[in-house]
Amino acid sequence: MYFYKPKNTIELYQELTFSDSYEEIQNLILEGYEENFAEEDFENIQNNTAIRVGQFSLFEYHNTSYIIMTSPGTEKLKVLAVEELPEDIREFFMGIAN
Repeated sequence: MYFYKPKNTIELYQELTFSDSYEEIQNLILEGYEENFAEEDFENIQNNTAIRVGQFSLFEYHNTSYIIMTSPGTEKLKVLAVEELPEDIREFFMGIAN
């Protein structure tokens, strides 16, 4: 039996915060997306204390996008809030994956 970690935002936060090195967390980055998470990002996460850890899902449709805030670290996701994104923020998120 395999247990895949991290399986939610809380576990991801813990992995990033308590890892000993940037190289140690390289296996968390999906192949082909390495340039989206720099060593400087890792160091910034390690050298600062998070004020809040949130978990969000982004649903993109043809003409609109929604961000859905869910409960981090729970056994079953619970929806906490749903917001339609303004066009400029929608474009920002659409540009991340490219």
